[in-house]
Amino acid sequence: MNFAHAIGLGVAGNFAGHLEQAGEASDFRDLKIEDPRAPKGVFPFYVPSDGEHFLHVYPISSQRIQLGPRNENHQIEPEISILCDLTYREGRVTKIEPREAMAHNDCSIRREGAKKISEKKNWGADSKGASEQRIPLDRFSKGGILDDYRIVCCLLRNGELFEYGVDSPAASYSYMYEELLDWLVLKLNDQVDEGPLENISEWLTVAGHPNQALISIGATRYTEFGETHFLEPGDQSIVFVYDERLFDVDALGRIARGEIDAPTNGLSLLRQDIA
Repeated sequence: MNFAHAIGLGVAGNFAGHLEQAGEASDFRDLKIEDPRAPKGVFPFYVPSDGEHFLHVYPISSQRIQLGPRNENHQIEPEISILCDLTYREGRVTKIEPREAMAHNDCSIRREGAKKISEKKNWGADSKGASEQRIPLDRFSKGGILDDYRIVCCLLRNGELFEYGVDSPAASYSYMYEELLDWLVLKLNDQVDEGPLENISEWLTVAGHPNQALISIGATRYTEFGETHFLEPGDQSIVFVYDERLFDVDALGRIARGEIDAPTNGLSLLRQDIA
């Protein structure tokens, strides 16, 4: 698995309550957002290019997270990411076509004073996560395969398993399916450099207008444990995107503890060792 050719983008504020828990809601207080349901914006976490800039290092791993500075706090951000094809006309994105979904860890530094979201997202190799188990999408719309999927995150610490992210339906994202895609097209073309956000069109130009994007569509709410506990070396982060018709909480717990092997059907599992 390698997405080195694809630009890495994230959606901020697409799940009610997450920004408040992450201490980031105040960063967006001066932005004018017409729809109160809408996500706050799009941020880059990886921009492939020949030039040197702080987002050029490929950050995605399916096996480990390498923590950044030890004086800063790091949290799992459990998400679904979508591998999408991009179509352009005269340098503007005209179409986003989702192909595959997968479990994603948009691991973030809780960095006080960071001016842009991206400054907390890519601190080098192995600072992000995407599962090698991909979910082929029949369609990215209501009635499609993701209607039956949920996302949950656990932390394994010293042999004890803790629920870190609230078990949530994929369909409970604020913007999803066609509404999300239409919004993304607008933001990729016209989002301006304002507050914690950046001009994504300029980053697409830096990347040479890539044919694909890996888009993480938003982090879910934390449990009380997840909100108050940060990553430490020796931990293990586990993100499940699973078909609720095939798995229950007990089965996921046994998979997380390594008591049974993870099936390949109806599940995207991301397990990362924290170093």
